[in-house]
Amino acid sequence: MSFMDHLEVLRRHIIRSAIAIVAASVLVFIFIDWVFDNVIYAPASPDFITYSGLCNLGHKLHLGDSLCMPPVHIPLLGSTVSGPFMSAITISFTCGLILAFPYVFWEVWKYIKPALSPKELKNTRGSIFWVSVCFFCGAAFGYYLLAPFTFNFLGNYKLGTLGVYTYLPTLDDFIDTLTSIILGCGIGFELPVIAYVLSKVGIVTPKLLKNYRKFAYVIILVVAAVITPSPDWTSQMIVTIPLVILYEISIFLSAKVYRQRMQKEAINLN
Repeated sequence: MSFMDHLEVLRRHIIRSAIAIVAASVLVFIFIDWVFDNVIYAPASPDFITYSGLCNLGHKLHLGDSLCMPPVHIPLLGSTVSGPFMSAITISFTCGLILAFPYVFWEVWKYIKPALSPKELKNTRGSIFWVSVCFFCGAAFGYYLLAPFTFNFLGNYKLGTLGVYTYLPTLDDFIDTLTSIILGCGIGFELPVIAYVLSKVGIVTPKLLKNYRKFAYVIILVVAAVITPSPDWTSQMIVTIPLVILYEISIFLSAKVYRQRMQKEAINLN
């Protein structure tokens, strides 16, 4: 295929992906009021499931109220005439992108698949499923755990004791914060899949991951600081600890792939 032929194929994949995202976005927009009340604003609502769940867990573990967070209520401010409508568009597009993620990744996979060798195709079997699972697990982690901690901290934080200001975050700021948390965690949870695929291809080895572990931890801390808009150490640790665990899982998966490859090479030599 010529360069222009590749561009034409890429264009078709992009168009189909865009259609899937738009279709999912339109579906969300039809039910935008329900989505905003029960999904978008839910982590900042006092009756969100995470607050009661953590509190009940603390009581079952005989920790008292140590896991109970104070109720939070964040009134949102709209500062522009077009604010509600543009926020509805942003919510619809973000939710549409999340819902259509497996299909979009499938289109990406279809585009690069012809360039892979039979061995590479075999090594990356099931990647669409696992990439999607890790992404949705990360998104759920950000939504159900990190977002409530973030909004609870920011919503209850007060500056000074004189009460000279009124805390009214804008609707756009709230949506941007929630979006960055969900998408950031979704992408961060792809670490084991990336390490597994790169180990299968032979680019990454467990020795390499172990040697660069300390540098990886520093990068994880930076990523956690970027994902969590709140400056409290609790929210950052909520992100850092799972990412560190995922990195260690990546080392385990890479070591398993490396052992299998060494065993096959030993059999071939004999």
